[in-house]
Amino acid sequence: MNKRKPTHPGEILLEDVIKPLGLTITEAAKDLGVSRKTLSEIVNGRSPITPEMAVRIGIATNTSAESWLNMQTKLDLWTAMQEKPKNIIKFPISA
Repeated sequence: MNKRKPTHPGEILLEDVIKPLGLTITEAAKDLGVSRKTLSEIVNGRSPITPEMAVRIGIATNTSAESWLNMQTKLDLWTAMQEKPKNIIKFPISA
């Protein structure tokens, strides 16, 4: 498993898309059809990219919604693996 924490897709959106285009968060939010608060929460890593948001970003950037969701899933899975529950009993393997 990857030991390094994956980058939040909101940070990638900010650094690789919004900033290079010279957009403000307010302008980018308007273009995406979401509130400034919603986009701010995402680019600051406080909220995940939802399937709906992935579709919006995909359309706006001409990229696939799946790629944005995959980034979020990798981060979510990495986070879950850090907090792996200890009270699991493995199922018996039948021969």
